[in-house]
Amino acid sequence: MISLDTNVLMRYLLQDDLRQYELARRLIEDQFVLQQKVLVTLLVVLECEWVLRSSYQYSKPAILNTFSSLLLMNEIAIEESSILEDALLLWQKRSVNFANCLILARGNGLGCAAMATFDIRASKLPGCVLLKA
Repeated sequence: MISLDTNVLMRYLLQDDLRQYELARRLIEDQFVLQQKVLVTLLVVLECEWVLRSSYQYSKPAILNTFSSLLLMNEIAIEESSILEDALLLWQKRSVNFANCLILARGNGLGCAAMATFDIRASKLPGCVLLKA
């Protein structure tokens, strides 16, 4: 299995550099022909969200749609896909950062009872505990 760096996944998703898009597409398709999926780690997903939001001004619904589509792709395996699904559900319904939702979902997946935070908005997520000074 081959994992993708954020820049390869971004070129594949955005198709904004046709030469790099073709290289990424060919890699993904070649692996699929070999009955291998390419792996997208949760760290790459986190970085993609940041780049889509900050550099490409993608809206929250557009990012949700992009990640939902990514989860459905046969050629791509998402590390702990259920964690990403949980994070997307949390994020979809609330006005918090995607990173907080992913961190909480990952902690839950590892068996954590709660996520401690100083972030007031994040503390409103179910399973978060606000630390006060």
